[in-house]
Amino acid sequence: MIIRPRHHWFRLLFVWRGSVLPDIIGRLLLVLFVSILAVLSREWWMGAHADSALSIPPFTLMGVALAIFLGFRNSVSYERFWEARKQWGGLLVAARTLVRQVGSITVDGQKPVFLLPVVRAVSAFAFALKHQLRQTDASHDLALRLDEPLLSQVNQAAFKPQIILRALSDLLADAARRGALTETQWLAIDKTLTVLGDTSGACERIASTPIPYTYRVLMTRTVMVYCMLLPIGLATSIGWLTPLIATFVAYTFLALEIIGEQIEEPFGTEPNDLALDAMCHTIELSVCEMVGADVLGEAPQARNFILT
Repeated sequence: MIIRPRHHWFRLLFVWRGSVLPDIIGRLLLVLFVSILAVLSREWWMGAHADSALSIPPFTLMGVALAIFLGFRNSVSYERFWEARKQWGGLLVAARTLVRQVGSITVDGQKPVFLLPVVRAVSAFAFALKHQLRQTDASHDLALRLDEPLLSQVNQAAFKPQIILRALSDLLADAARRGALTETQWLAIDKTLTVLGDTSGACERIASTPIPYTYRVLMTRTVMVYCMLLPIGLATSIGWLTPLIATFVAYTFLALEIIGEQIEEPFGTEPNDLALDAMCHTIELSVCEMVGADVLGEAPQARNFILT
């Protein structure tokens, strides 16, 4: 996630870090080259019929249709991004609720001995879910928060968050059987555990159901073909302004395409994806403060204005 202070509009015109220019600069230079070539060779390839040749009106109609298409695609991508953000917001709420429910229990006038293991397991659940969504190694983060033999069992599992959730459920169910929890308390806690499971499943659904590949291929081809042909149409009408106008139009369409590609997979590590490292730390910090426990691991810091 890009973290930058709010700048004056004039300074925003020259922002490099945090924009999509580094991702599309090569294609913009290609459009600029084609534009210059189209202007230089206009008289040669159009001859005496330059005024009646392919001109701006067809590209105007194509541009409107393409803009609508890009807008629809970006709406779909942002809907996935926002749904993912809401799920992680719900995960934070459910984690706090579970720790509050367990923390309010007293056994012989004392806090239950399973309170700290619950806090560590909730934190480990968030980190395990992050690594599963990003398909990265979770062993280091889990080793800080889980004890043996649960750690070895989780490391061998394909769906690590679910194993942690089951262990957490077993721990609290055993406390209920021993009389540390009343039936009402156990039912409320079980409902919160279900919310954690539902959140995990919703995130897996988003991660495992990308926008169809053929849709992306169609978008990339259409945008590039339009941007490459646009200078030919503009060269017959505006002459040497073609490189400037064609490059600017190409920047708009290519930038929209790249932004849609980045946010359609919200759990990745691209600049505009969700800062899952920071969210996991926030969840752990929140639940640890509720019980006075130490926070394990350091808070992630933004590098080059990007927070992971």
